[in-house]
Amino acid sequence: MADQVKSVLRNADAVCFDVDSTVIKEEGIDELARFCGKYKEITELTSKAMGGGMTFQESLKMRLSILNPSRDQVAEFIKTKPATLTTNIDKLIALLQRKRIPVYLISGGFKCIIEPIAQKLNIPEDHIFANRMKFYFNGDYAGYDENAPTSNSGGKAVAVQHLKDTKGYKNVVLIGDGATDLEACPPADAFIGFGGNVTRQTVKDRAKWFITDFNDIINVIN
Repeated sequence: MADQVKSVLRNADAVCFDVDSTVIKEEGIDELARFCGKYKEITELTSKAMGGGMTFQESLKMRLSILNPSRDQVAEFIKTKPATLTTNIDKLIALLQRKRIPVYLISGGFKCIIEPIAQKLNIPEDHIFANRMKFYFNGDYAGYDENAPTSNSGGKAVAVQHLKDTKGYKNVVLIGDGATDLEACPPADAFIGFGGNVTRQTVKDRAKWFITDFNDIINVIN
């Protein structure tokens, strides 16, 4: 079954990555919670959502209402706590870019936190599908854009389908660590489960190809 996935990978015309615990070692919202002193309550909800124990939008709404971050807190967090790239992700993305295979980031996290990561990896801003926090004019938290596909369960599938419809991609590979990634295949033509930072048992059990090192993908592409 892994061979089937590798065959799509060799012919990929787009590769989409989850961000938290895949492209980066951390879960962005958990680290923001740690920064805001609300880590324990938030991580419990994150693992429930990632393990498929509650719908993604339930978890997102609950986590953000506990977190209630101000614009200044978010800006300070981004400045002082940059995310850690997962080992070999920069090599993999550089290889895809050399082969002119477009790379997209599809995340249930927040665009403001993901943009600096994308810049580091030379991924254009319009290749990011993520959520958007809203703030009042005084900088207080005002919710998030509930119309963004990735703010809802099944949103990653909507994002992948949108890419296929608008760009005409025929072989889209999606790589991620969570239940929300797994459920986006189809419409993704192949899914690679990633467990290099954290292993989610559901994903390990159900992914046709499960890896813990991005070198495995680099070797197949080369």
